[in-house]
Amino acid sequence: MPNPRCDYFEAGRCRSCALIETPYAEQLSAKEARCRELLETVPGGAWLPAVEGGVRDFRNKAKLVVGGRRGAVMLGILGPDGAGVDLRDCLIQQPGIRAAIPRLAEFLDGTGLWPYDVPRRRGELKFAHVTESPDGELMVRFVVRSERALETLRGALPRLLAALPRLAVVTVNILPEHKAVLEGEREEILLGASLDMDLGPVSLHLRPQSFFQTNTPVARALYAQAAEWVAERRPRTLWDLYCGVGGFALHCASGAGDGASGAGSRADAAGGVSVLGVEVSEEAVRSAERSAAEAGIDARFFAADATAFALGSRAEDRPEALIVNPPRRGIGAELSAWVEGSGIDTVVYSSCNPESLARDLAAMPSYRVLAARVFDMFPHTKHLEVMVLLVR
Repeated sequence: MPNPRCDYFEAGRCRSCALIETPYAEQLSAKEARCRELLETVPGGAWLPAVEGGVRDFRNKAKLVVGGRRGAVMLGILGPDGAGVDLRDCLIQQPGIRAAIPRLAEFLDGTGLWPYDVPRRRGELKFAHVTESPDGELMVRFVVRSERALETLRGALPRLLAALPRLAVVTVNILPEHKAVLEGEREEILLGASLDMDLGPVSLHLRPQSFFQTNTPVARALYAQAAEWVAERRPRTLWDLYCGVGGFALHCASGAGDGASGAGSRADAAGGVSVLGVEVSEEAVRSAERSAAEAGIDARFFAADATAFALGSRAEDRPEALIVNPPRRGIGAELSAWVEGSGIDTVVYSSCNPESLARDLAAMPSYRVLAARVFDMFPHTKHLEVMVLLVR
């Protein structure tokens, strides 16, 4: 399928999809080449075919700046001059999100609230985050400056539900400060509690401030691949550090590896593996525990810093297999050194930054890469997800 023609890009209004005019096959080839160059210790034969992310309709979450003026809001990005740029017809968003954005703009017009003016540091409405589940339900999160805006949105909730009948979760996040962040600490729930992300073998419950991969089909492939690799190694115990809402842990515990490589699956070998997940967010841990209970999966989850948890563990408690899915900075020198000396047999490392992955792998010379794969979570950009299977 050819890349979509983007009027916003051609007009110079948005350059977020910097590669949208590059044929998709070339984008994917360049990402694979970059990973092979950075991860030079990975044997050529270890690389599996990359998982494609699609050319349009692939983003399950829109992080929209609220710009414009009262009664005529714009939903999109912040321009170079600090003013909002309206992107309500952006073609990389899932169709359900794209259909919701004009209705959301009309709703905000009716509230009478002022969009936040970044250069002048005044106004109320900062962001609207919209997430769509695989079943087409929506989570909408408003980021505002004050209690007054919160109460205005609370009072207008019936009108919002009428405009967007597939709403499952509505929250208001309070961010009074002028700072370059997407949300504050305080989150007020107006409707629901979590969005059900049904991935087939496992349903994950996404709470408002929890992380979830932005490309649902690629996320399915990522979790399935990890589950297949783990099943093939047949560990009795598994830790998932930086586990988030439990995607990797629960898929591995359920043996959900079908279709990951296109060559069949031995996922049934994962039966009986004892799984423990560690995540710093207590909210994400509650979501993971709920998903495990609903699926009848015997998995434990703890709210803790991943590095501190590992370094504080006893040698006899260490698992036979480990999954790590850290933020862009990687697992870092301290945790890399712990893994290197841990004696753990199998490590699955999923990374959104091949540079930090390369640094961490260099600090773990006792492991060799048995398999590697690029997952194109972010088409039309240079960003990617790459996952490797390490064995001691």
